[in-house]
Amino acid sequence: MSKIKVETCNIEGLKVITPTVFGDERGYFMETYNYNDFKEAGIDYNFVQDNQSASKKGVLRGLHFQIDFPQDKLVRVIRGEVFDVVVDMRKGSKTYGQWFGVRLSEENKKMFFIPKNFAHGFLVLSDYAEFTYKCTDFYHPNDEGGVIWNDPDIGIDWPIEPGTELTISDKDTKWPRFKDIKR
Repeated sequence: MSKIKVETCNIEGLKVITPTVFGDERGYFMETYNYNDFKEAGIDYNFVQDNQSASKKGVLRGLHFQIDFPQDKLVRVIRGEVFDVVVDMRKGSKTYGQWFGVRLSEENKKMFFIPKNFAHGFLVLSDYAEFTYKCTDFYHPNDEGGVIWNDPDIGIDWPIEPGTELTISDKDTKWPRFKDIKR
């Protein structure tokens, strides 16, 4: 029996995964990845690299994608909370240019599976967050593309609290709009 619950999303290929958590007075235990459970759920991929980042409240990272070496990703938050967002970049997809967002936190322990050819980013909602992700291809430093985080054509409804000062890298403020990307 699988130890994960998998929810499909309104965009084909995206999956929100909730693991079974076993808790008692000592704390809790959960499997964060079990190949057999994920394969049974239709997520049969060979992850080759794990990454982790830490960010403070108001940090917005993204929206990033890989150009020639696209990656499938399995993301989760191990401390704090983020609003995780993807934009469908798959030419020919019936949801091309549409976005989906989910709250990932240390409390809900949800994971988010993102197939290749999606732009990805997140906003830190807690005072501090640690974000981890598994990838199906290695990082290629000269292969990154991006979409501006506040593209009005996409219309992402970022949950930015009044008074929150965003921290965005210089690179992430210069990405083009979705309609201007040649793919």
